[in-house]
Amino acid sequence: MTDNLRNFYNTGRAETRADYGTVSTTFISGVFSWMTMGLALTALTAYYFASNLSLMSLLVTPQGSMSIFGWVVMLAPLAFVMLMSFRLQRLSSVSLKLMFVAFSVIMGISLSFIFLAYTSASIFKTFVVTAGMFGTMAIIGYTTKTDLSRLGPMLMMGVIGLVIASLVNIFTHSATFDYIISFIGVFIFTGLTAYDMQKIKRIGEGGFGEENMAKLKIMGALSLYLDFINLFLFLLRFLGNRR
Repeated sequence: MTDNLRNFYNTGRAETRADYGTVSTTFISGVFSWMTMGLALTALTAYYFASNLSLMSLLVTPQGSMSIFGWVVMLAPLAFVMLMSFRLQRLSSVSLKLMFVAFSVIMGISLSFIFLAYTSASIFKTFVVTAGMFGTMAIIGYTTKTDLSRLGPMLMMGVIGLVIASLVNIFTHSATFDYIISFIGVFIFTGLTAYDMQKIKRIGEGGFGEENMAKLKIMGALSLYLDFINLFLFLLRFLGNRR
């Protein structure tokens, strides 16, 4: 997603530039508005599904295994991210907005399982801790004078490594390995938050046409949304109290 966003950034410059400060502030405000709305939709959907046994029965079979619909819901968010990233230049801003809303709802359905595995109090506690860490790193990414662009490739390689390690641990069921994965995951997505925030700030200072800016707001919101959700899930493994 990062490469496609960078290509779009490099090829989508407008002929005229507005005031950098105003454009950047408006752009970042729009990014956080969409991210917040996405997180709210996800949280409400997850809680609603978890509170309704008839809806949860769509995701889990009577034997306790994942249903076909459950697998579709679990894999659908990845398909949304890939589609929004690789089709960015061809999709309209309206299409991207609708896809982001749908993605947020589907993510909520897929995350409804956490309410069955962890207590509501520990989920709320972890959410507060995540918000604090995320906000701190976002401020650092926005204000730092250090160029964080060099961290991008290393952090993305770390994400790929996390995915591979998590798949391996599905078969090994190692509690120690899971603890190590969670620790590394917190470290990686903490760093990605600062990196993505700096990248979004620079994009906001670029000066674009209205349609391109609307697209970039959604993609920026998606990046920060994914940072927040992944940071939350890895922290939940440490802070969550299982039922």
